[in-house]
Amino acid sequence: METTDFTRRQAVTALAGSALLAALPSRAFAQQQQLPPLIKLVVGYSAGGPVDGAARLLAPALSQELGTQVIVDNRPGASGSVGGDAVAKAAPDAALLFFGASPTITINPNIQRKMPFDPMKDLTPIAPLVDYTNVLVVNKDLPVHSVSELLAYAKARPGKVFYGSAGIGASNHLSGALLEKMTGVQLTHVPYKGSAPALADVMGGTVTMMFDIIATSRPFIQSGKLRALAVTSRQRNRMLPEVPTMIESGVAGYDVGGWFGLYGPARMDPALVARLNAAAHKALAREDIANRLREQGYEVWTGAAELLATKGQADRKLWATASKGIEAE
Repeated sequence: METTDFTRRQAVTALAGSALLAALPSRAFAQQQQLPPLIKLVVGYSAGGPVDGAARLLAPALSQELGTQVIVDNRPGASGSVGGDAVAKAAPDAALLFFGASPTITINPNIQRKMPFDPMKDLTPIAPLVDYTNVLVVNKDLPVHSVSELLAYAKARPGKVFYGSAGIGASNHLSGALLEKMTGVQLTHVPYKGSAPALADVMGGTVTMMFDIIATSRPFIQSGKLRALAVTSRQRNRMLPEVPTMIESGVAGYDVGGWFGLYGPARMDPALVARLNAAAHKALAREDIANRLREQGYEVWTGAAELLATKGQADRKLWATASKGIEAE
C-alpha cells in the first residue's frame, strides 16, 4: 500500500512537472510579445515634411492596434541616416522603431562615405507601408510634349538642359542621373535645398525639367503651369491616368519609385516582428487612413517583412547604377 501511494505521488509529481515545463514556452512567448508602454516611431526628417506627415497619420492607428502608445520622434540629419542609426543601435524591444524612407535605405549607402550603419545588416525589416511614384515635368513653354521629344531636344543641346532636385543624392536627382545613363543624353543637374524651390524654378523657367512627387506637381499640371511627360512607375498612376509611363514612352526598364517601410533594430524576435507587421497591416486597411494617404499621393503597400527586405535590396542595386560617381557627406 505504501509502495503504491509512493508510486502515485511520483506519478502526480512527474505530471505536474511536465505541465510546468509545457507552460514555460507559452509564458516565454507571452513575455516576448509584451510591448513597451511607449513606442517612439523615429522619423529621419524634420517635422512638417512628407515623411513626417505620413508617420503622424499612421502613429495613432498603430497605437490602437498595438494597445500601447506610439508617438513620432523626429531625428533629422544626413537624409534620414541620423534617425536610422539611432534605431540600429537600440535594444530590439520595439521601444524605438524606424519609419524609414526608401532613400535612407537604398540611396544613402551608395553615396555617403561615412554612413554610420548598414540598413541591410543593422535594421530588421518589419512591414512595407506605402509607396509612391514621381512624374517628369517640364516648363510649360518648352517645345516638347513627350519623352521622346525631350530626349531629342536634349541630344541636340548636350549639357544645356537643366534639371532640378531636392539636393545631391535625392531620389529626384538620381532619377535624372538614371535617365542620362539609360538614354545617353547629357543633362545638367541643379541641386536645391528641397523640392519646392526646384519646382518653382521649373515653372519660372530657370531650370528645364524635374522629377517630382505627383501629389505636389498635380495642381500645377492641372492649372497648366507645368507639363507632365511621364510617370516613373511601371503602371500608370490613378492621379494622372492620362500621363504615360516612362516605359510606354520608350525608356525600357525605367521603373523608379519611392516607399516608406517600418524597421526595427537588428535581432528582433520574429514573433514581435509578426505582431508589429499585423498591426501595420490592420492600420493601413482602415478606409480613412488609406484615403488620406492617397490624397497625399501615396498608395497603400502591405505585405510580409520579407517583401520589404527584397524591395530594399533590389532598389539599392538600382540606385548603385544611377549614383556611380556621385558622393554626398
